[in-house]
Amino acid sequence: MEIGESHDRGKDESAAVQTSPRSPLSSIDLAMDGAMNASIEQLYHNVCEMESSDDQSPSRASFISYGAESRIDLELRHLVGGGDVGERKKEIVVETKEESSEGSKKNRGGSLSDKKQEKLAKTSPNGKLPGSRISSRKSPDLKKASVDDEESPELGPLLLKQAREMVSSGENLNRALDLALRAVKAFEKRVEVDKQQGLNLVMSLHVLAAIYAGLGKYNEAVPVLERSIEIPTIEDGEDHSLAKFAGCMQLGDMYGLMGQVENSLLLYTAGLEIQRQVLGETDPRVGETCRYLAEAHVQAMQFEEASRLCQMALDIHKENGSTSTASIEEAADRKLMGLICDARGDYEVALEHYVLASMAMSSQNHREDVASIDCSIGDAYMSLARFDESIFAYQKALAVFKQSKGESHSSVASVYVRLADLYNKIGKLRDSKSYCENALRIYLKPSPGTPMEDVATGFIEISAIYQSMNELDQALKLLRRALKVYANAPGQQNTVAGIEAQMGVISYMMGNYPESYNIFKSAVSKFRNSGEKKTALFGIALNQMGLACVQRYAINEAADLFEEAKGILENEYGPYHPDTLAVYSNLAGTYDAMGRLEDAIEILEYVVGTREEKLGTANPEVEDEKQRLAALLKEAGRGRSKRNRALLTLLDKNPEIEPNCGQRPVY
Repeated sequence: MEIGESHDRGKDESAAVQTSPRSPLSSIDLAMDGAMNASIEQLYHNVCEMESSDDQSPSRASFISYGAESRIDLELRHLVGGGDVGERKKEIVVETKEESSEGSKKNRGGSLSDKKQEKLAKTSPNGKLPGSRISSRKSPDLKKASVDDEESPELGPLLLKQAREMVSSGENLNRALDLALRAVKAFEKRVEVDKQQGLNLVMSLHVLAAIYAGLGKYNEAVPVLERSIEIPTIEDGEDHSLAKFAGCMQLGDMYGLMGQVENSLLLYTAGLEIQRQVLGETDPRVGETCRYLAEAHVQAMQFEEASRLCQMALDIHKENGSTSTASIEEAADRKLMGLICDARGDYEVALEHYVLASMAMSSQNHREDVASIDCSIGDAYMSLARFDESIFAYQKALAVFKQSKGESHSSVASVYVRLADLYNKIGKLRDSKSYCENALRIYLKPSPGTPMEDVATGFIEISAIYQSMNELDQALKLLRRALKVYANAPGQQNTVAGIEAQMGVISYMMGNYPESYNIFKSAVSKFRNSGEKKTALFGIALNQMGLACVQRYAINEAADLFEEAKGILENEYGPYHPDTLAVYSNLAGTYDAMGRLEDAIEILEYVVGTREEKLGTANPEVEDEKQRLAALLKEAGRGRSKRNRALLTLLDKNPEIEPNCGQRPVY
């Protein structure tokens, strides 16, 4: 697959801004216009060839959405006795249909689960949360406290309340930061006298870290959250355990903002284990966290683990739901499971999950949710080459979005992009271009409130369509537009690298090899500096850069790049994957150019043998490789070696292998 090629669908904006109930970053009401738009999803969305839905997952929103409090922080506020608990308590009830239809789109994931999943956090009439022994405490009289009275026991809660209100109203974040820092110091003094104030301190640290995130100061937020995790201990009871859980999840969110997916997943996993220990294996909130973590694994392309966690969430929600009808939570689980199956190529199974999710949403009159799932159903039908059914599903979703959101909404544009992709696949280029133009008219003049990240995603997807039509100038122009959106965004280093890599591919296709090399060099540098492990995406980028080096006659550098790419792809994909074989082939050609004839023959014999087993001896790609090998053997004056291979090695154990998805060598 080519770098940057994406079938990631346009994001549907039908959902209200919402966060995962497990997201501690949503623990304060940060109503910030134009705040960070970052999430795990953006990590690879522009470079991974996979089917995805138009919906954002709760996990994605958690990285940037601060409009609703998480359940955990509501519990902590009961503990600290914040004066505005009563005022805000009503904001934590389940999201109503009206809120769902009027809310704006949240950030990441794509595409990987329902955007409008109902908020599951509910407060009980007695002020106590289900499954929790944490209850409301009497709030201190903050009206009588003064911010100038450094010795007042109400100083910490007062400062924290003012910081929260300032951020919620969109006022100066720097001023809110000063108040939060003072609140932390006030609680630190109280803790020295009264150890019971430890949870108050944890609460203030969560708020402080979230304000740092709002200011883009992620490095400052990390040690604050690490400290918030160290303070509470599980042995001190459920309250402290939940506080530790909240810190783990918020720190996981912070690492996600910084593009450190592995660290993020580790923190989420730790939080899940704490929550399961405290609330039990079958608590509905544990199910929510399982789905949240599953979505994060989907973003990291770890589909096996994502499937396991999503199944856990589904089992929990089925056990706690109604016996007659599927709940909204179960529908959200099934939507995510469908997306996971879709990404793994199990399109028939994905369809089953989508249909069940659609029925559940339809039974509760969630029309926009049903339309969102229709888009995913259309994706699956298109992957199965059932194009008429795919068009019907897309048109059905398009009609709902036009009626509910208006014809200039980005969710409408996302359906146009899908239709453009479909018509391009069946060869109706005029219709495909028409839909591309309709989508671009919306993306070039987005309606107020449209996240620019969605606009950038639209540019990337339309660029891929134009690239497949060989309209490379237009494709490159759209990628440059997308790059401007992400260029200075914090935590978007991998996204920018992916866009640059695709620009490098297009420049290579246009024959502009020096520019292609320079773009790849910038992209590879960003991948190296991201702090992540060496992924298959990085290996493919190295392979592409090596091809650019060959065209510039930088043979030694090309060999180094191919060798590094070979090691990465062998580790990520295995030795039989088409992308790995493509790198082998390129490396063989490079060795030949360097005069390392025996090394080239050894590699090419392996490639030819493997391709014959996988694709058959009559495949044109196999024939090309055989001709290259024959020329090398003739030059070396010997015949082709015969290999004895064990029966097990002849059996295809790699379900990821798909013919024709490797890069063809350019020699």
